[in-house]
Parts: sequence; C-alpha cells; structure tokens
Amino acid sequence: MKSKALTEKIMRVVFFIAACASILAVALICIFLFANGIPAMREIGFVKFITGDIWRPGNNLFGISTMIVGSLYVTAGAIVIGVPIGILTSVFMAMYCPKQIYRPLKAATELLAGIPSVVYGFFGLVVVVPIIRQMGQNLRAAGVVEKAGDGNSILTTSLILGMMILPTIIGTTESAMRAVPSHYYEGALALGATKERSIFRIIIPAAKSGVIAGIVLGIGRAVGETMAVIMIAGNQPRFAETILEGIRTLTGNIVIEMGYATGLHREALIATGVVLFVFILIINFSVALLKRRTDHE
Repeated sequence: MKSKALTEKIMRVVFFIAACASILAVALICIFLFANGIPAMREIGFVKFITGDIWRPGNNLFGISTMIVGSLYVTAGAIVIGVPIGILTSVFMAMYCPKQIYRPLKAATELLAGIPSVVYGFFGLVVVVPIIRQMGQNLRAAGVVEKAGDGNSILTTSLILGMMILPTIIGTTESAMRAVPSHYYEGALALGATKERSIFRIIIPAAKSGVIAGIVLGIGRAVGETMAVIMIAGNQPRFAETILEGIRTLTGNIVIEMGYATGLHREALIATGVVLFVFILIINFSVALLKRRTDHE
C-alpha cells in the first residue's frame, strides 16, 4: 500500500510538471512576441502599422493591412471548401461507409495529415496553378473578368488549404459522432425520422462540441500554414480585386523576409507575428463564445 501511495504521489508530481511546462512554453512565447513586437508598433505607429497598405522595408514603410486581408481571404476560402467536405466525409465514414472500404478510406484520410506542407505546395504549383491559370484565361476571353492572373492566387491557395485541413476536421468530427449514444439515432428513427434527418438534426447537434473543435483546429492550421502558401499564393502585398489574383499572408511575409531582416525591419516582422497571434486568439475566443451561447440555447 505504501509503494502504491508513493507511486501515485510521484505520478502526480510528474503530471503537474508536464502541465507547468506547457503553460511555461505558452508564457515564454507570449513574452518574446510582445516584448519584441510592441516597441516596433510603438515606433511605427499602431494605427499606421495595422491600416497601412504599403510594405517597403527599404523606405521604412511597414503597413500590413494587405496581408491581414490576404490571410482572411485564404482562411475563409479554406473554410468554405474544407468544412462542408470534411463534415460530409465524416458522416459517410461514421454512418454509411461499408466495412470493406472503411479501413482504406480511414488510412487515406490519416495519410493526408502526414503529408508535408511543402508537398502540398508542390502539388498546387505543378497541378492546381496551371488549371487555375487556364480557367482565368478562359474567363477573360469570355469577358467575365478583366485580369486572368498567373494561377498563383487566392483561389489556388484556398483549394490547397481546404485540402490540408480535411484530415483534422474528418478525424475529430467522426470521433465525436461515434461518441454519441446509439439510442439517440435509434430513437429518432423509431419516431419516424428519415436517416438523413436523424443524422443532421440529432447526431451532429449532439456531437457539436467535437465538430466545433475540429473546425477550430482546421482554422488554426489554415491561418498558420506557411510553406504551401508561399509556393502558390503569389506573395504580392496588395489588395486583390478577384480571387484569381495573388496575395501575401502574414505568415508568408514573416518567413520570406526574416532571413535577412535587421533592426526595425526585423522588429516589424515580429510585430506581424503578434498580430497573427492575436488574430488566432480572437478566432478561438469567438468560437468559444458561440459554443457557449448555443449550449445555453
């Protein structure tokens, strides 16, 4: 009994240290970002830094509004593409998928999570970019758009990011749906509901917390993705007029220029990281608030 009690105390200490290490890691990241980024914002001017649309480090012009908008565009595009496909795939795997093809399909979705982002970027550069370029040329020839673009665009980036967030959404949503007690579904069928109505009106609302968690994780990956975005987004710090034009994201801006940045330029890039960090916090807080409101309803 004494050895068992000692083991429990030791493991409690180990778990406590692990929890403290996680908190310490987040605290150190916050301290580094804000300690190095806030002075740059103060020197440049917070409003000028956030709302300025010109990024020319050589002229000490540091405006990131174009990159904020670019990040919002590609994240929204990834959500529009990835979330419906991910949820519908989860419904199929949890409720409709035959046992013969479940394992290969499950392995394929898990493999998507293991593919390096640079491979996604290379696939987009070689396969998707030419398709979007040709589509833009066809639309311009038909008079639908004035600028065809070169294929490195918001649309291309949204497609690739939507593909990249699929395994996160599928895995989390399927697990949440399978955790719903079977009598929920059986009771809905017994009351005369169709299979589809039982799934979308009973099972998915019951698994709401898991579905929202998957969407939040997917958004986090879309916002923070760098390598694939750099390869296919065009990296042009401007406001795009159509989804066929290129943009630059906050993450792309940091990675492209951090290698040679010095002085105020380097501090401005760290300040860009602060904006990105706050941006992700706002998304998480908004989703948590929405979840709390729906739970009360």
